[in-house]
Amino acid sequence: MKYTEEHEWLDEQGGIVTVGITAHAAEELGDIVFIELPELGAAVSKDDEIVVIESVKAASDILAPLDGEIVEVNAAVVDEPGKVNEDPEGEAWFFKLKAADPGQLAEYMDEAAYKKFIG
Repeated sequence: MKYTEEHEWLDEQGGIVTVGITAHAAEELGDIVFIELPELGAAVSKDDEIVVIESVKAASDILAPLDGEIVEVNAAVVDEPGKVNEDPEGEAWFFKLKAADPGQLAEYMDEAAYKKFIG
């Protein structure tokens, strides 16, 4: 697992990267009430705004962590956004991305570095 400074987690398996937000981010956002996911098959570039999350506290955008193509989205979190508060680093992932360059993952933090980052 890798982590971004924007509190996303990335789990790469065979060139496919599953992306969600961390438990820390879900806690900071509060009760999540709306999620808009990217289109299946969309080509994305690193740092594109591709997910919108709205909670009772704030609205946030999730940025594409890598260049690639959206190969799967998790419709369950659109239907029940509260799942992100219940299991943000498990069943409540947002999308899967076929990475154009999996080497881009190297610039992100491992778990120990992320824990230090959030203090």
